Amino acid sequence: MELLKLAALDAEDLTVISAHLQDAILRPEDLTYMMAEKRFALVLRRFDWSAGPKAQPRRRLTGLHFERVLGVRTRGLRQGPDAMPLSLLAMTFTPGDAPSGYVEILFSGNGTIRLEVECIEVRMRDLGPVWEAAKRPGHDDAAGPAA
Repeated sequence: MELLKLAALDAEDLTVISAHLQDAILRPEDLTYMMAEKRFALVLRRFDWSAGPKAQPRRRLTGLHFERVLGVRTRGLRQGPDAMPLSLLAMTFTPGDAPSGYVEILFSGNGTIRLEVECIEVRMRDLGPVWEAAKRPGHDDAAGPAA
């Protein structure tokens, strides 16, 4: 299967990337803000929804980075060795003075990352590894993220 590469330069594009990353799993240590470069980066284990409902569920290692980031705020995210994995629900954009605004990355359990951005400039790229997932993500499942 071909590796997925996407870019977002507006809110509509960001919605497409958000859909591909729904139910992606990451650990708090998989996030980094490079203030001097104005870049925020994540490494995720995205669920491959494109495989279809009858295919063996699988995940792919995927990189995501935001450019032109002026600031980062988090809410409800635990850090440290006892931190639970995060399950990404959606990414949204709230406009400010055009073209600036805020990108919110929403996680299950009410965790949020809020990026203040000069404009939307996002890149997503599969990094190669793929593996079978234990199960399909279920939004009514209180047990937490699936492997």
